[in-house]
Amino acid sequence: QVQLVESGGGLVQAGGSLRLSCAASGSIFSINLMGWFRQAPGKQRELVARITSGGRTNYADSVKGRFTISRDNAKNTVSLQMNTLKPEDTAVYYCNLWSRGYDYWGQGTQVTVSS
Repeated sequence: QVQLVESGGGLVQAGGSLRLSCAASGSIFSINLMGWFRQAPGKQRELVARITSGGRTNYADSVKGRFTISRDNAKNTVSLQMNTLKPEDTAVYYCNLWSRGYDYWGQGTQVTVSS
């Protein structure tokens, strides 16, 4: 079993920055994907950014150049640095870990960007 605990959400003005962090614990296979998804009201959950255990990253087009994902394999943590935030970034952000065919999710953290 894997547990994911997120932190770092909040309210920020447009153009501001926030940093999300997620710590994974439990039975974690060393080869995995960690990432962040988000879900805005009335919309489907969407990928924001992902990073492999080897450090390869991919981003949603809407956040490229503004968000940076990173991880610490020794600590089983993943972070998302979000800069130049826009009102359309407002959503609940979920930490995700994919490993050996299983998806694990955090409880979600609210990010609200005011205009």
